Amino acid sequence: MTRKTTEATHLKNNCRPATTMRRFTTAFRAWRTRRHENAPPTDHTGSPAPEPVPGASTLWRMRTTVQDEPGSLAALCTALAGQRVDILSLQTHPLAEGTVDEFLLRGPGELPASGIATAVRTAGGTDTWIERADAHDLVDAPTRVLGLAARTALDAAELPLALRQLLGRCTIRSQPAPAGGDRAPGGVPVEGALDDSVLRLRAPDGGVITVERPYLPFTPTEFARARALVELDARLGPRVPHGRDVLTLAEGADITVRRADTRDLEPARAMHERCSDRTLRLRYHGPVGDADRYLNHLLSPRFGRTLAVQTASGRVVGLGHLLWDGDETEVALIVEDAWQRRGVGAELLRRLVAMAVDARCGSVYAVTQASNTGMVAAMRGLGLPLDYQVEEGTLVITARLGEPVASTAGELGSASAP
Repeated sequence: MTRKTTEATHLKNNCRPATTMRRFTTAFRAWRTRRHENAPPTDHTGSPAPEPVPGASTLWRMRTTVQDEPGSLAALCTALAGQRVDILSLQTHPLAEGTVDEFLLRGPGELPASGIATAVRTAGGTDTWIERADAHDLVDAPTRVLGLAARTALDAAELPLALRQLLGRCTIRSQPAPAGGDRAPGGVPVEGALDDSVLRLRAPDGGVITVERPYLPFTPTEFARARALVELDARLGPRVPHGRDVLTLAEGADITVRRADTRDLEPARAMHERCSDRTLRLRYHGPVGDADRYLNHLLSPRFGRTLAVQTASGRVVGLGHLLWDGDETEVALIVEDAWQRRGVGAELLRRLVAMAVDARCGSVYAVTQASNTGMVAAMRGLGLPLDYQVEEGTLVITARLGEPVASTAGELGSASAP
């Protein structure tokens, strides 16, 4: 289950957390706190340059604030030229006072970020931020925004990813609308709200999408772009890609793997009814009677992507979730008992991880119990570097993503994509 699936947020307010769930949440928060305490600082202004290589160059993304007066930008460009730094692209973000200039730069490989920042400060730039860029940043801003809009139009689950790629390293959280109310949580106005390094946007379902970027304040231009993406998503309504793969099991039976959303709520509940208590406990870490309460959240494209496995008769027998959890990504699986140990879960997991790679996620994690040998085996079967954290019986397995994971049928047999 996703890290934010606490009763206070995703369950009805009158549902008390069970003792098992409370122990699980406490252990999980302890793990997350330690993980983030050991994370590197987000400010890369003083980051060292790579080992110098003769003739090599380095790409940088830089923002700085300059006075809105004639000659200020010219002085900045002259200072960069003095350091043999090429300006590959420039965007301006007007403010009430001054202008934020955003550059894509190419500098000598031996020139550190601090050298560029010093030159900019000498030329009058303030609040300078700089970090390394890569080849993806070479795409100009209008082309990138149009591409993100196209992806969002095709798939509702793309919105959080599109916002992250639009705004850079940031944490995105979705909060549902209060039960029985029309007002968004926190009283966010329809047009959204911008507060320095936090922006809040009204989601189509009446909830709120919160984006945080502590290391770099948002500009009004970025806020307008993000709001336009959310408005596009709202106008298009619920949607998921219609593609599906038909896989043939070793014994000859065909199953179909496809995308799912909240329209699959009833088939998913029916699958829960066919699952044993042990299977439900391993998946949801709490009383089996609470399992159905998570489905609406888990199936919502607002919180991630879901894959469903169904038989030739249309019965859903497995679900796999790729969940956007702030700036991290969770994978979760459930396969009903009669279909376990037949490779279905492993196939779902491979496809979820392939989706995460395609979304440029750096890692995925799975939260389970130490006794869940099936999930442990499936994670090991990915062939990726794994990290393990165990806390009071709760096991968190993190897979670090590198090369794309093949989404083949493997031991399941042949596959086709009608």
